[in-house]
Order: sequence, then C-alpha cells, then structure tokens
Amino acid sequence: MGPSERIDNRRRIVLAAGVFDLLHLGHVRFLEAAKKCGGDGAILVVVVARDRTVEKRKRERPVMSENQRRALVEALEVVDEAILGYEDFSIEKVVERFSPDIIALGHDQKSIEETLRKTTIGESSKIRICVVNKFSEDELNSSSEIKKKIIEIFKRNNA
Repeated sequence: MGPSERIDNRRRIVLAAGVFDLLHLGHVRFLEAAKKCGGDGAILVVVVARDRTVEKRKRERPVMSENQRRALVEALEVVDEAILGYEDFSIEKVVERFSPDIIALGHDQKSIEETLRKTTIGESSKIRICVVNKFSEDELNSSSEIKKKIIEIFKRNNA
C-alpha cells in the first residue's frame, strides 16, 4: 500500500524545498505542481534554505534574507506551512520531523534526489519522490536569470 492509499485517512504530506530568492512564477508553478503530487487534500510543507546554507552550496549570498523568503513562500495560497531549514543542512532531520509521504523535487535538484535515494528514502522507504519538470522557456523562471536580466537592463540604461 503506497502513500496515496492511506488506511488512516491522514492527509498526505508533500515536502518541497528550495532557496526561493527573488520569488518568481517558476517558484509558484513548482509549488503548485508539488502539491498536486500529493493528490486531493494534500498538505504542502516547504523548507526554505537558510542564508548560510545558500552561501555554502551556491557560493553566493541570497538577495533576500531567509526570514523574508520564508514569509513570502508561506504567503502563497498553495503553501500550508513554510519553515526555515536546519542550520546544519540536513535532509534527514527534515524528513524525520515531518514524515512526508512525498518529496517533491525540481528538475534542477538532481543531487538532492541522489542523496535522498542513498540515505533517507532507500529502497525500503514508503516515501515517494516526485520530480517536477521544467516550465516554459519563455518565462523568467530562474532567480539567476532574473539577476542577469536586471544587470543587462541596468547596463543598457546607464551606457
């Protein structure tokens, strides 16, 4: 019996995570698709990366503070709860805390998927991974692309 066929009728918990710096339509579409992975009545819990985690993993500071990013994500209608990740980046702790039925990952989170499969949700786990595909190419759906566009426009207007 899989997570989508619960006997106890507990609502399925979908866990999603990310930086969510410069919140944009791609983030919203990802979170909408993540919640759909859980089916009707699913609860979407979103883990927002800590500033130190972002600096360590991406080698750059986020534009917005972790508290602002978390508050913005939680304000989205599709999100049921948004929390800050652990200071000592730990997927295992978050999974242990929320006992999700499904972990939703973006198309660009391959390393996290590999880590999850090796550790937290090995073959015996009932947790399902749902990979959300990339959205339309014509939209600015990447914080990095938004930053580049802002710099490009700034340079053009100040040349």
